Amino acid sequence: MSKELIYTGKTKNVYKLDNGNCLLLFKDDCTGKDGVFDPGENAVGLTIEGVGDVNLRMSIYYFEKINAAGIRTHYVNASLADTTMEVLPAKVFGKGLEVICRRKAVGSFLRRYSDYCTEGQDLPYYVETTFKNDALGDPLVTKDGLVDLGVMTAEQYDSLKAQTQAITKIVADDLAEKGMELYDIKFEFGYDPEGNVMLIDEVASGNMRVYKNGEYIDPMTLNGLFFA
Repeated sequence: MSKELIYTGKTKNVYKLDNGNCLLLFKDDCTGKDGVFDPGENAVGLTIEGVGDVNLRMSIYYFEKINAAGIRTHYVNASLADTTMEVLPAKVFGKGLEVICRRKAVGSFLRRYSDYCTEGQDLPYYVETTFKNDALGDPLVTKDGLVDLGVMTAEQYDSLKAQTQAITKIVADDLAEKGMELYDIKFEFGYDPEGNVMLIDEVASGNMRVYKNGEYIDPMTLNGLFFA
């Protein structure tokens, strides 16, 4: 099957396939700064051999769990030999939307709302959405903003929120069985030609904040623990 390169990303390339689906090529390039891996950075800072493989492995693992739970995703199949994932075509909301689900008050949430919470305070699967815009620091946007700006319908937002909370619980419960605790996780969603919301991109260590015995586990260490 032939493939046509349609997008070169920081950590993945996207190809169009003859059957109408897309192919994601997971790369060993990582976001970071001054040679230090940082999933929160917006530029490629280093290359770590094998990181594309572990990101794909974890994504396959969770996409299969999520699909089995009856939640719509873009995942079709994957090839570890080629470090590729075949996915259904999807349109992104606006110019790209990130969805964060928080179970604990840490990171930017704590910085913003420290007058009202303490570090590590429980949050009931709190969902927030941000526009993907490096120059503006990925600004927060509410449901009303998304609807009023024509980015999505109210029904799509409600579906996105419900899916986010359900998927987060799947990941959190699975990590708990491995002796780890999920504090927060970041997703990307898109929609199919009928407007149905579905999970896209990846579900990998660089998109989640995980703790063990009260200590933060960096993404590369998490990969080692996850596949031990």
